[in-house]
Amino acid sequence: MVKPTTYDEGPPTVLIAFLTLELRIEHAQSLKDKRQVVRSLKDRLRAHFNVSVAELDPSSLWNHATLGIVAISSSRDYLDGLMKNVERHATRVANNAGADVEDSFVEFL
Repeated sequence: MVKPTTYDEGPPTVLIAFLTLELRIEHAQSLKDKRQVVRSLKDRLRAHFNVSVAELDPSSLWNHATLGIVAISSSRDYLDGLMKNVERHATRVANNAGADVEDSFVEFL
C-alpha cells in the first residue's frame, strides 16, 4: 500500500546538474561548419540521454563553441554518474565530428 504524502515531510529535494563543455572545432572554416558539429552533438546527447542541451555564449568564432547540459533529479549520485556518462559520450561524438572537448566542469545547484 502506498503511503500518502503529508505536508510534515517537507518538499522533496531537487538537485540540478549543470555540465559545461568547451569545444574546439579545428576543421571549421565557416559558421556553417561550426553549426553542423554543434547541432550534431546537441541532437545526439538529447536522443541518448534525458538531458537539456543548449549552446551558451554563441560567438562569431568558427572554431570554438560552449555547450551547457542540464539534468534534474533528487539523487546527487545519479546526476553525478549521468554527467560523467554524458561527458564521455560527448567527447566520443565530438571527436568523430572533428572537434575536441578542451574543458568541462560540472556544477550542482
